[in-house]
Amino acid sequence: MRPIPILTALLTVAVLFMLVFQREMVRDFVGLGSDAEAAVEEDTPTEETTDASRISVIAMRSAAQEIDSAVVVRGETEATRSVTLMSEASGRVIAAPVAKGDAVAEGDVLCSLDPGTREVALKQAQAQLTEAEQNLNAAEKLSEGGFAAETRVLSARSAFEAAQSGVEQAEAALDDLDIRAPFSGLIEDDPAEIGALLQPGSPCATVVQLDPLKLVGYVAELDVNRVSMGAPVGARLATGDQVQGRITFIGRAADPVTRTFRVEAQVANPDLAIRHGQTAEILIQSAGRTAHLLPQSALTLNDAGDLGVRVVGEGDVARFMPVDLVRDSTDGVWVAGLPDETAVIVVGQDYVIDGVAIDPTYRESGT
Repeated sequence: MRPIPILTALLTVAVLFMLVFQREMVRDFVGLGSDAEAAVEEDTPTEETTDASRISVIAMRSAAQEIDSAVVVRGETEATRSVTLMSEASGRVIAAPVAKGDAVAEGDVLCSLDPGTREVALKQAQAQLTEAEQNLNAAEKLSEGGFAAETRVLSARSAFEAAQSGVEQAEAALDDLDIRAPFSGLIEDDPAEIGALLQPGSPCATVVQLDPLKLVGYVAELDVNRVSMGAPVGARLATGDQVQGRITFIGRAADPVTRTFRVEAQVANPDLAIRHGQTAEILIQSAGRTAHLLPQSALTLNDAGDLGVRVVGEGDVARFMPVDLVRDSTDGVWVAGLPDETAVIVVGQDYVIDGVAIDPTYRESGT
């Protein structure tokens, strides 16, 4: 067997092994280094990558303004006074000098009842009074002369006073036959007809007073402390008419169902053009406050359901700020609870949350 060919073959195999496997190891080592460098490059953010991660929004710079903060409530008109007059005596109606819708003055007769025997009772009481007066005079003269006891004088005086009371009662019974208006106003319904028999407690007529007139509304418990006695009030009726007055009453007890408080204002109604029960939008003047005028679309809710807006915070990040809705207008909504000067996100606020980096573009207020 020849040893030289065998050694040559083994040497050739060894050289080939080294060439093949050593080259793969070097390649793997070089590749690992390239991947590490690539990973380092990826972990190092560039300015271009950082700017691309910010969310573009449109914001509006807003400054707080002093506004008149009126309390607005829905209400209605109401007669200042309304009373249904009842009969205090029994009798038939012999005269009804007024009709439904008539204007009456204080003291005008609305219903007259048949006097019956009441006039006769008055004459009898007057005669008894005259007799009692004469007996008292005679008893006093006799007592002065020592011819009558003091008890006789006392008895005569008691009879005289009883007769006086009888006359007064008879006169009052006649006065009750004429049912009179307690104040100036209008007859609201049909008065009792002639010939109708009235008993004590039977209605004669209803009188309402419309000048001055009352405006009645119900204020929410959150706003009732902003209403004060004598505060100016303006109201717009459903007909378009406008009236002005002042607060005359603020309720102290809340409605058990709505938790609102009754307020009343008095307004002039000299021509009686305003009727009882008309719908009215009532504006009650209250102390002014500072607020921001924002587009209504800028309002949003946070995860807790709080009403607010998102503003541009320090470092151009989005921040949620709760607000109080003061009132709305044709130009937007007035809100309170923000700093005097702030930048409110008006477009894109629903796509960002607190702490998100933003790229704001500013626009002028009112555009």
